[in-house]
Amino acid sequence: MRYRTGIGYDVHQFAEGRSLVLGGVTIPHHRGLAGHSDADVLSHAIADAILGSIGQPDIGYWFPPTDASIEGISSLKILEKAASLVREAGGSIENIDATLIAEEPRVMKHVPEMKAAIAAALGISSGDVGIKATTNETMGFVGRREGIAALASASVALPDRD
Repeated sequence: MRYRTGIGYDVHQFAEGRSLVLGGVTIPHHRGLAGHSDADVLSHAIADAILGSIGQPDIGYWFPPTDASIEGISSLKILEKAASLVREAGGSIENIDATLIAEEPRVMKHVPEMKAAIAAALGISSGDVGIKATTNETMGFVGRREGIAALASASVALPDRD
């Protein structure tokens, strides 16, 4: 086997009148995130990390924001697609490490549920999913509470090349 690592990053602005979904979990908050899908910034960063690890284009290629048929799609479906592409390549997802960057809301109490939802979508153990959260120390758009950012890395095992 050969091992590959991918890195993902995503950011979404807060929006009124939307639910806040992070890691496939609806988080109680007075604002959600703007986006064509459910705007799950954490799942998007993870999906891009997985896709990058196998040399595939980002989620915008697979789920273009111009496609009206997928408007409001659960980002867990995006994770399922990324995992299926790994399996099609004969590989397996070894682990995920992700960080949410937000001044609000506090999310750590929701992490076990997020890990379970992400793991189920990817077909891996929740013990292979790491989720951390930090603030931006009141700096920049995150610090001004304008949105949420997420970073992720994915390790994938692929068959040796012939």
